[in-house]
Amino acid sequence: MQGCEKGLAAWLLRAVTCIDLTTLSGDDTPSNVYRLCYKAKHPIREDLLQAVNMHDKGITTAAVCVYPARVGDAVKALRAAGCNIPVASVATGFPAGQTALKTRLEEIQLAVEDGAREIDVVINRTLVLTGQWEGLYEEIRQFRQACGDAHMKTILGTGELGSLTNVYKASLVAMMAGSDFIKTSTGKEAVNAIIPVGLVMARAIRDFHWKTGYKVGFKPAGGIRSAKDALVWLSLIKEELGAEWLRPELFRLGASSLLGDIERQIYHHVTGRYAAYYDLPMA
Repeated sequence: MQGCEKGLAAWLLRAVTCIDLTTLSGDDTPSNVYRLCYKAKHPIREDLLQAVNMHDKGITTAAVCVYPARVGDAVKALRAAGCNIPVASVATGFPAGQTALKTRLEEIQLAVEDGAREIDVVINRTLVLTGQWEGLYEEIRQFRQACGDAHMKTILGTGELGSLTNVYKASLVAMMAGSDFIKTSTGKEAVNAIIPVGLVMARAIRDFHWKTGYKVGFKPAGGIRSAKDALVWLSLIKEELGAEWLRPELFRLGASSLLGDIERQIYHHVTGRYAAYYDLPMA
């Protein structure tokens, strides 16, 4: 039993290292972005990490994800904290993707100029729903070009694509157009990251890898709030794509409140009881 508990803690810490710690709210300010960045560098309380002998392993979240207007704040905060956690920015008319293509491309370029090293672009779902696959490819290809050296995660908005067939096709088109990651959702749709969609996207990634040799990452986002949710997604990826995908270079969890529950579960693992709300400072 003790071994199982240690294994659980290890899986939870693995999940932490794959989190894109996110704030995408209309009331975002420099101060709450600074707090988010501090939490990204110190995601789990130091005494808890010491108790599981992980205090010297450099545990941080994978990235901090913000709106384009907050990229500069996040870059400044992380630089001041002396860490190399990348800043990810949503772009291209997030969350709907319904603005002019020129505007969406400029938004990418501005975020990169402000220091974003990862760009989470969102597709225009109209192109999928009307079967304009070549148009979708061209749009994403231009996004890829605008990103330059920044990693590009392509958000499909799967809750608005109409069918799992469309999810599979859109996944393949996004990968063919140069996406480094494919991502389920913006977190703003009525239906976000769900397992059936994740399975379809993971198998599209597997098919693409078999045919081309290229490894594309996967990011579920939206509605992932509990440690149990994170473990389900980790298990899915391990079973469908293999252990090599269970690292931040190929797997991310888009989340804002997930980290709090993971820290709470590690606290329980260490102390045998659950923490009071004031015991675990949140970003």
